[in-house]
Amino acid sequence: MSAADRTRTLRDAVGLGVAVGLYGIAFGAAADAAGLDAWQALTLSALMFTGASQFALVGVLGAGGSAPAAVGSALLLGTRNTVYGVRMAPLLAPRSALGRAAAAHWVIDETTAMAVAAPDRELGRLAFWATGATIYLGWNAMTLVGALGASGLGGTAEAALDSVVPAAFLALLWPRLTARGSAEPGAQRRVALGGAGVALALTPFVPAGVQVIVAVVAVALAGRPRTAERAA
Repeated sequence: MSAADRTRTLRDAVGLGVAVGLYGIAFGAAADAAGLDAWQALTLSALMFTGASQFALVGVLGAGGSAPAAVGSALLLGTRNTVYGVRMAPLLAPRSALGRAAAAHWVIDETTAMAVAAPDRELGRLAFWATGATIYLGWNAMTLVGALGASGLGGTAEAALDSVVPAAFLALLWPRLTARGSAEPGAQRRVALGGAGVALALTPFVPAGVQVIVAVVAVALAGRPRTAERAA
């Protein structure tokens, strides 16, 4: 690994980490709007550390949903990290129990993408740890800023926080829907739109949070590999 490759990897990792970490301020504001204290929001960011699941949890709670529905939505959205973990385990191969725990905690979309995109295993490890550390520190710091800052807002600004969760979801989702590198971008868009349709259709009829769980299950079933069809 040359010094130039190492510098380039660190630059890209830190740049991505800073950009993603800034989203933490939106989560802190959303958590405050949902009725969570600043320490509760910070605890979620420190221990859960997966943006979509965190937004799902506070979104359900803010809409008046039950705690089980909120936790269920967050867990379902976080299942993809398990798949990432299977892919990342042989690449990272942490030796100590502490290293394995840290690696598992930092397996998210961005760290996985940076590690897999690296040209070799050593750079992949560097990209993973640098991206994870930058995002983790930035996300938690911005969560605290968002939670503390939201409490000082006026009524009009507090009302505007209702748009934080859907806007943040869209910001995280949009690059995946518009990516040209995926094998079946059209199919992915159809599955995503189908999931959104399921959630919208169920919203008037089910408790808050249930529509998210059903939509995630529907998307998982619709997006599963069809090996039999491909073999044919």
